[in-house]
Amino acid sequence: MNSDQRSDRSGPTTERPPNKGTLRDVGDGIVVVWWRFFDWLAVVSWKKLLLVSFLGLILAAMLSSIGNAGHRVGSTPNLFFLLIVASFIIKVVAGGKRRADLTASAATKRAETEQLERTVVEARMEALQAQIEPHFLFNTLASIDQLIQTDPPRASKMQQSLIRYLRSAMPQMRDGSRPSLGQQINLCTAFLEIMAVRMEGRLQSVVNVPEGLKSAVFPSMMLQTLVENAIKHGLEPKPEGGRIEIGAEVADGRLAVHVLDTGMGFMPKAEAGVGLANIRERLQALYNGRAELIITVPPAGGTCATIKVPYEIAPSAPPA
Repeated sequence: MNSDQRSDRSGPTTERPPNKGTLRDVGDGIVVVWWRFFDWLAVVSWKKLLLVSFLGLILAAMLSSIGNAGHRVGSTPNLFFLLIVASFIIKVVAGGKRRADLTASAATKRAETEQLERTVVEARMEALQAQIEPHFLFNTLASIDQLIQTDPPRASKMQQSLIRYLRSAMPQMRDGSRPSLGQQINLCTAFLEIMAVRMEGRLQSVVNVPEGLKSAVFPSMMLQTLVENAIKHGLEPKPEGGRIEIGAEVADGRLAVHVLDTGMGFMPKAEAGVGLANIRERLQALYNGRAELIITVPPAGGTCATIKVPYEIAPSAPPA
């Protein structure tokens, strides 16, 4: 057996496949370099990019002259010129993408900030309501207790009004749905009935709100604040009392809800000023300049307070 045969029996030689991991690493490195170059073009100024391109052309011309001295035709300037043109095009695209990203990021942050402000204001309003409600309830219960001894029919009437008030107020405190104008009207109607008993006939009230508007979204407690101000600062100081009217209409895509009283007229005081300031602060936080509170003095006297908010229908509550 010769050496050739022995070599044949040793088996065929195998070639090692190329290292796939190394090729993958090279590809990943190229991708990383490309996106870093893309990001650099997005942020670099045009002035700096032109300066770098000019210096690059000078360097390419020098390399080309060296190649020509060695009797080789240099294509470096042409390749570098194409790279510069491509860089300018990428700069335009990358700059637009960066501006779009910055705009989207700023809009997101602004929306998050506005939402946080709305949450804080509403939390403050809920805390304020939690402070007001017990005070109002205790005063009403004290009045009922007194009337039971002196005027049982009036005590019964006030008690029924208080029950209606609580039936309107408690669901709004429990659920997290958006309040409707109808809910606020029911709350204020019961409140006005209680105050009419307290004021012994010196308070008359009327509600002129179309049924179709009661499903519109309207912030909680704002309407009652206006009614309380009208009674406390307009009608209670007036010996003969007066009249309160609650009305609503839609104009120019906005819901306008007004409280008109025939009281003493608009005379800002500390308590009223705080209440009105709270309303304006909440409107700004909730609607970002798309809502307003307007105070006017009608020709016949008294005060008219109007809240204007964007008109939208409150989503129906899910069935229990």
